[in-house]
Amino acid sequence: MMEKKRSDCPALPPGWKKEEVIRKSGLSAGKSDVYYYSPSGKKFRSKPQLSRYLGNKVDLGCFDFRTGKMMPGKLQKSKQRLRHDPLSLAKGGKPDLNTALPIRQTASIFKQPVTKVTSHPGNKVKADLQRASEQPRQLFWERRLKGLQSSDVTEEVLRTMDLPIGLQGVGPDSSGDTLLSAIASALHMSSTPITGQTAAAAEKNPAIWLNTSQPLCRAFTVTDEQIREQELKVHQARRSLEDALMADGLARAAENTREQLEGETA
Repeated sequence: MMEKKRSDCPALPPGWKKEEVIRKSGLSAGKSDVYYYSPSGKKFRSKPQLSRYLGNKVDLGCFDFRTGKMMPGKLQKSKQRLRHDPLSLAKGGKPDLNTALPIRQTASIFKQPVTKVTSHPGNKVKADLQRASEQPRQLFWERRLKGLQSSDVTEEVLRTMDLPIGLQGVGPDSSGDTLLSAIASALHMSSTPITGQTAAAAEKNPAIWLNTSQPLCRAFTVTDEQIREQELKVHQARRSLEDALMADGLARAAENTREQLEGETA
């Protein structure tokens, strides 16, 4: 048994109805489900469906789907939570563009002057050369990334990339995973071309002759054939993404049509 209560919703445009269905029996007795009906009789079961239908006509940012009221305080709390939540990207927040890798941070024993910048013409501004220069890195710090694996939403470990045969590691523990982490970190943290360790002495004693601005691999060259193969992979990935977006659009259209038919027959 279920009890239905339908009423007007002042927060939405005129003609919109809110329906609350209260369950009277069963394990879920006492719980309620909330639905909304447009003036034409179309039924909406969730806030995302309502937002897609209304578009820019109504701002539903602070709309509470269960109560049917505008709650500005809820929107403010949501913004604060997303601002401080490290997982806000998965919840719709702004992406964290900081790609800094885990590097040991130690307190500096040198004096760091504080520069006060104002628009007064008589002030003399000194450049902080220590802050502008790149901080030193620990030797072979890429080894700390060993054993880290990525997984999908089902917690299944993703297969690692297959590196070209020409890429060979230098230094202790020159495995494929460590080499992949070193190259990826160099691409993120350096703006200089990635050429590998050009000095032959680095293979004999990398602890002394290693170039820390380059990844832990021997010198390599990228051929035109490798570039064409990579372009083909990018083209195939774009085609797969286009097919997935097309299938998602068709599924959404079919769902809207089905809900419209259910609303007309209700």
